[in-house]
Amino acid sequence: MSELPLTRNRTSPEHEAAIRDAVRTVDCVPGPPSTAQLAHPSDAEALYEFLSDPDIHGPIYTLPRPLTPKAVSAFIEQKLEERKRGEGPLFVRFNDSRDVIAYSDFEIWPEWGAGDLGGALRKDQQGQGAGLRGLVSSFTWMFEALKLDLIFATGALDNVRTAHMMKSVGLVHQGEVTSQRPDGTTRQSNVWEISRAAWFARHSGPKPKP
Repeated sequence: MSELPLTRNRTSPEHEAAIRDAVRTVDCVPGPPSTAQLAHPSDAEALYEFLSDPDIHGPIYTLPRPLTPKAVSAFIEQKLEERKRGEGPLFVRFNDSRDVIAYSDFEIWPEWGAGDLGGALRKDQQGQGAGLRGLVSSFTWMFEALKLDLIFATGALDNVRTAHMMKSVGLVHQGEVTSQRPDGTTRQSNVWEISRAAWFARHSGPKPKP
């Protein structure tokens, strides 16, 4: 992941500190109220059940491999440590039965003012534009709440759905990188990016830099 982000504009120490503070203190994400929360080790079993679907975990290179309850618990612990450093919270979303129906994995590079969003939504929650609406809401929130200047995304070369979604919301393809999974294996990934100014010019008009 050292190749990312591809566009690197070193932010000021003050702005970097503001991003880290925002990441450390954020406790909610866009979506229905009271259904999303920071992931804790007690959520490992429910998250593992959600991720066990190969169609969900297969394309996501940031997840532990092999995928086991113990590995998922360690992944959650790792994300909590990253949050303490101001570099990336992990959220899980539950339904009324306390089943995980979505998760959001934020990876933040405060020194570059940049961030990436990974995650997945259960199949029965998809359709009728739900994915695109959620993506727009989440990216807007990342720029506003986390004070980012750049958002980027990656996807496997054969991941047509991700490519379509990124293009639909305005991210621009920047090339390819070699992504490394936690087990050391690699894959080639497409990279898309969009700046804060370009995002708000497209989606709701320009917003001042935080």
